[in-house]
Amino acid sequence: MKKRKLGTSELFISEISLGGMSLSTDKEQAATIVDMALDAGINYMDTADLYDLGANEEIIGAALGKRRQEIILATKVGNRWTEGVEGWQWDASPSYIKQAIHASLKRLGTDYIDVYQLHGGTIEDDWNGIIDTFEGLKKEGLIREYGISSIRPNVLQRFLPASSAKSVMMQYSALDRRPEEWLELIANEGASVVTRGTVAKGLLTNSWQQRLQRVNGFNNYSSEELTTTLTNLASQYNDLHALALAFNLKESAIASTVIGASSQEQLAQTLSAYENMAAITNFEAANTLTKNEQYVEHP
Repeated sequence: MKKRKLGTSELFISEISLGGMSLSTDKEQAATIVDMALDAGINYMDTADLYDLGANEEIIGAALGKRRQEIILATKVGNRWTEGVEGWQWDASPSYIKQAIHASLKRLGTDYIDVYQLHGGTIEDDWNGIIDTFEGLKKEGLIREYGISSIRPNVLQRFLPASSAKSVMMQYSALDRRPEEWLELIANEGASVVTRGTVAKGLLTNSWQQRLQRVNGFNNYSSEELTTTLTNLASQYNDLHALALAFNLKESAIASTVIGASSQEQLAQTLSAYENMAAITNFEAANTLTKNEQYVEHP
């Protein structure tokens, strides 16, 4: 498994990383998937305090156990929830971040987090306070690096130039190419992109025909456009799963692509696609057959 440098940090992360959100809530089953990922050379794992209201962090912490040192562990903060109360609210206040980090550390069973990410953001947030808080957590040794999970350009423009953030997690795939206009900005600010949504809810896998029956369009594609696009892509590329990975990793600004797995079989499919992606060197058809649109910014 090849590794790439995360921004200008000293962290080198695997090109394929494991997303925690899809993990089973069964601790034994989750552990088998985590062990399989580590054995395959995956060294980056992403979760969030919001996933399963903290339970996902606990499951990952238990699954890692004595193998904690083999992984570069990332989690997120900002979506505040109260036990016994339905739903959650956005809270990026310095006081909450300082509180939440300790809760995450306890659930993960570790004394530091490698990459701590703000789980969203609005232009009304106290960005100076947020950045100062992250920098303080670095000085305390509670985190090694920090970043943000956001697809909002106005948030990135506020956050990145004023901080030493090293990662931006955002959705990107051959079926959602909107981030392409921001990759250069992110790289120039010393950060790397870690992508999510790479296989577009399974539409960019070799089970695309079955997945197609379960959705009513995708992103800015109508059902008809999606059917046509996927059919044309499949006629040009033998392995859509491999194409999905290769399409993202062709971008130097992207350090890793996060892929979820709810079973060892799913992870094996991703690992097989990773091996096959080396054969994909021409992306002209994928660029031509898919849309390249820009973000419409919200206030």
